[in-house]
Amino acid sequence: MHATTGDGRLLIERLREIVGSGHVLTSPSSTRRFRTGIRFGSGPVLAVARPGSLVEQWRVLKACIASNAIVIVQAANTGLTGGSTPDGDDYDRDIVIVSTLRIAAVHLIDDGRQAVCLPGATLFQLEKMLRPLGREPHCLIGSSCIGASVFGGVCNNSGGSLIHRGPVFTQLTLYAQVGDDNGLRLVNHLGIELGTDEEEILARVERGGFASGDITHPADRAASDQGYEAHVRDIDAATPARFNADPHRLFESAGSAGKVMIFAVRLDTFARDERTSVFYIGSNDTQELEQVRRHMLGEFRSLPVSGEYIHRGAYRVAETYGKDTFLAIRHLGTDRLPALFALKGRFDSFAARLPFLPHDLSDRVMQAVASLFPSHLPARMTGYRDRFEHHLIVKMPGDGIEEARAWLKTAFPSATGDFFECTPDEGEKAMLHRFAVAGGANRYRAVHRAEVQDILALDIALRRNDRDWYETLPAEIDDKLAVKIYYGHFFCHVLHQEYIVRKGHDPVAIEHAMWKLLDARGAEYPAEHDVGHLYNAKPALVSHFRHLDPCNCFNPGIGHTSKLTHWA
Repeated sequence: MHATTGDGRLLIERLREIVGSGHVLTSPSSTRRFRTGIRFGSGPVLAVARPGSLVEQWRVLKACIASNAIVIVQAANTGLTGGSTPDGDDYDRDIVIVSTLRIAAVHLIDDGRQAVCLPGATLFQLEKMLRPLGREPHCLIGSSCIGASVFGGVCNNSGGSLIHRGPVFTQLTLYAQVGDDNGLRLVNHLGIELGTDEEEILARVERGGFASGDITHPADRAASDQGYEAHVRDIDAATPARFNADPHRLFESAGSAGKVMIFAVRLDTFARDERTSVFYIGSNDTQELEQVRRHMLGEFRSLPVSGEYIHRGAYRVAETYGKDTFLAIRHLGTDRLPALFALKGRFDSFAARLPFLPHDLSDRVMQAVASLFPSHLPARMTGYRDRFEHHLIVKMPGDGIEEARAWLKTAFPSATGDFFECTPDEGEKAMLHRFAVAGGANRYRAVHRAEVQDILALDIALRRNDRDWYETLPAEIDDKLAVKIYYGHFFCHVLHQEYIVRKGHDPVAIEHAMWKLLDARGAEYPAEHDVGHLYNAKPALVSHFRHLDPCNCFNPGIGHTSKLTHWA
């Protein structure tokens, strides 16, 4: 990236005119938390613009395109693969990050059966709005996306933990696209009549300025993944249930990975299960858990709400290094977490300016404070941690509770496993502990940075008929790893496999060796975290990107594609 040119300075001045000087960041210290991923990806930028309305966001985009600047749209910046940050300094144009967190409205329509979400809306926010109506968003709190935006899930086709809902998907979107001729156009596929003038459309959707008569329900477009329940129940299919590059789930904004600028998405919501119960299963035999999965998917009348796997090693990492996340959610609630994460980001940016402060200071302080609290996990879970290597947390709804209870009593105890039905408090803590795993991996790296090289993170989708789901690594790879952390959405056969690499070894070389092993197993990857700047985009995904963004002005280089204008 070259030094700021005269054109770059003119663009910065134009951005300041649009959003105000206080919302255009240009110094390396002020832009650091926006241009650096939480695990992967970083690079210099010309500016970070923080529009306060959709009209301002549109004007920022127009100014960037007119100046031939790269646009990277960013919401919560919680992704694990660097998909909303630059990667390196080898781009051929200036980069502007457009941070959308100030534009966070949600409009519920059709009595809450659908929601129109704006760019900065979070899953927490949507969940809170739907709760009084007895409904839920597609995804609830996730292991790696605490504070995540609704748009992040749509752009990545993220799946989440809820078995019967499939990946986040919609064909109802309001977005901006730049054509081959560098012409900018606003595309209204929301299914809502909003007028014809671009700024009028954006202002109306932001304020919810539409009546029920303006809303249509196009028969050829959906606001969620249809038919996933039958799809995931097909346990003998030789293909994965879901993965990011699945051509059947790439449609305009869905799976776009930032290759268009999205202004609003329309999504289905779902009735909340009024009665649920959590069953905690432990086993020392991977095939025993696979039999549980196959029986429940293939034979049960009621599909489980979720079925989350956690390996003993992941359990222990989360127990020690995810404790503060667990306690914060448990005692402060999810509503306050986005503000806490933003405060942590600002503190880290400030600390980075002072070279005498230790690296990862905020993580070290939070870890020290968490260690002062007593053990936070139920005694029965701790007992299973010591007895069993593999843990499965199954949440059942309504009539499925008795169905699961009766069958599990016939299957356990066995020679290698057992189960117990959680109390409501145990069930909540079990799920929360599972969700603390990914943050625990980050914390482990921060605390032990002197002894470890980095985190290597894979999320993989195994074939639905694959019985040998647990990984065995060859010694030449295994010896280079300090810690292995396995967890995931077991019933969908989506596993998150994270590795703390020993000091002195190359995580990238190790990962490439692992890719070959996954290819041999018929796995797809990434499963739900998207390619970012970590994975190679597969042909279907590259085709989708090029169709959406022929000028390559949005988030270039994603999936190791070209960073140059018009895909040169």
